[in-house]
Amino acid sequence: MNQPIYKRILLKISGEALMGERGYGIDPSVLNRLADEIKEVHELGVQVGIVIGGGNIYRGVDAVAEGIDKVVGDQMGMLATVINALALQNVLEKKGVMTRLQTAIVMEQIAEPFIRRRAIRHLEKGRVVIFAAGTGNPYFTTDTAAALRAVEIKADVILKGTRVDGVYDSDPEKNPSAVKFEQISYLDILKLDLKVMDLTAITLCRENSLPIIVFNMNVPGNLKRIVLGENVGTRVYHENEIS
Repeated sequence: MNQPIYKRILLKISGEALMGERGYGIDPSVLNRLADEIKEVHELGVQVGIVIGGGNIYRGVDAVAEGIDKVVGDQMGMLATVINALALQNVLEKKGVMTRLQTAIVMEQIAEPFIRRRAIRHLEKGRVVIFAAGTGNPYFTTDTAAALRAVEIKADVILKGTRVDGVYDSDPEKNPSAVKFEQISYLDILKLDLKVMDLTAITLCRENSLPIIVFNMNVPGNLKRIVLGENVGTRVYHENEIS
C-alpha cells in the first residue's frame, strides 16, 4: 500500500523521547531522526499536528515532591514543552518542512497563540503544526492536551510514540512476561487501569470515538508504516466499533 490511510494525524511525543541515552535535555541525533520521520510522513501528503511533552527538562510531578506548589510546577512543565517545541520546529524547518508553533499560553514573540481555525488552516496549507504548553492549565497532562487538540482539529487518529511497541497488561520494562494487546477498547483500558494515557485523555477520546495507536517511536520507519496502514503497535478503539 503506497497511499496513506489517514488524512490528518496528531502525533504525541513524550519529552523523555528526546533524551535518547542522556539523562536530561535534548539529544540532537534523536531530534534529527524524529524530524526525518515526520518529514517522510508529511511528504506523503498527510497533515501533521504534534503535541510534545516536557519531561526531559522539567516534570511537574517531580516538582511537587520537591515542595514546589502543584500549579507552579505544572506551569514550569508547560514552559518546558515550549523549549522542546522550538527545538523540533527549528530542525524541521532546516529540513525544508514548513511549520507553525502554537502555544496555549500567550507568548507572541515566540509563537502564535492557539487558535483552532488558524491551526486547521495551517494544516490545510501543508504546514506541520506543533502545539506547545499543554492545555495552558495546571492539573492537565500533555496526554490530555493531545486528545483535546486532536478532537479540535478533527484528526483521524492519535499516534502516541513511546519507548515500547504497544499496550501491555503490565509494564514490559519491568515484567518480561507482560502480554501485548494487538488492539484493545477504551473501556477495557479503563477497567484494567492500564497506563496508556491519563484518565481524562482516554475519556475524551472515547467520547469522541477517536482511535489511538500506541507504538515504539524509537524504531525507524514505524511512523510511516502506521500511516500507510501496516499493523504496528496497539490500536485503541471504541467498544461499539467493529474491530
